[in-house]
Amino acid sequence: MQNPPLPLLLVSSFTLMSLFIGVLGDGGFCSAPSILDQTDTSSKPLYGKVTNPTLSPSHLQDLPGFTRSVYKRDHALITPESHVFSPLPDWTNTLGAYLITPAMGSHFVMYLAKMQENSKSGLLPDDVERFIFVIQGSVTLSNSSGISNKLMVDSYAYLPPNFEHSLKCDGSATLAVFEQRYAFLDNHITELIVGSTDKQPLLETPGEVFELRKLLRASLPYDFNIHIMDFQPGEFLNVKEVHYNQHGLFLLEGQGIYRLGDSWYPVQAGDVIWMAPFVPQWYAALGKTRTRYLLYKDVNRNPL
Repeated sequence: MQNPPLPLLLVSSFTLMSLFIGVLGDGGFCSAPSILDQTDTSSKPLYGKVTNPTLSPSHLQDLPGFTRSVYKRDHALITPESHVFSPLPDWTNTLGAYLITPAMGSHFVMYLAKMQENSKSGLLPDDVERFIFVIQGSVTLSNSSGISNKLMVDSYAYLPPNFEHSLKCDGSATLAVFEQRYAFLDNHITELIVGSTDKQPLLETPGEVFELRKLLRASLPYDFNIHIMDFQPGEFLNVKEVHYNQHGLFLLEGQGIYRLGDSWYPVQAGDVIWMAPFVPQWYAALGKTRTRYLLYKDVNRNPL
């Protein structure tokens, strides 16, 4: 086999070294903290790494064709350099990137909505429920009764099926949105829920060290829940989970290693993961800041 010419090797080495230095110079992916870089993080926006990740698309521009995104039969990792935004159907002045859809095997959709000035949400199809989580900016949620709620970063809302509502934005905002067709039960209905993460209590996690909050009620009418899970650096899941539930995961802060099936993936804020039923899954938090992720989980329904 003929060796590649020396100039090609030099160019390739230079490209990789430039990428490596560029990332490490910005607080490197899974890098250790430096005593020379003790900057104040209080002025940084919450979830700012979602829209400006450590390993950003710009860091990869010198590696044409490269992406960390992976799609397999039982899981997918969708990373920021792979996001494709286009006008959201029925929304006004809003760009969306669908990251999880039934086309890959899920029974729900998850997308990012980038609302711009004078933007408005679209109507949902019949019997579809919606959950929104504010990543950046603010939006106003209104219903047919004339009641309005202003949702800031870290706030969320659950909209029951066939619930008339609208989301409006006068400036700019980024939302994580989950939607699915509601699985009705006799004599049970869901209700509008508006809240914020910091108002939700920490729940017990027997045998685990992570902190857990549930954003929706655990009662029977609700066919899914949204969990907020926090890991400090070095913490990991004790249980190597294999279960019938599907997951849609959005990494809001931090970085670490996620095992999915027989694969191990470095992940960071801004990454999205879909997990099919029964795929082996495990997470460990690395880096120098906490990991926080938002996790969709289907619940309260017989899998038959």
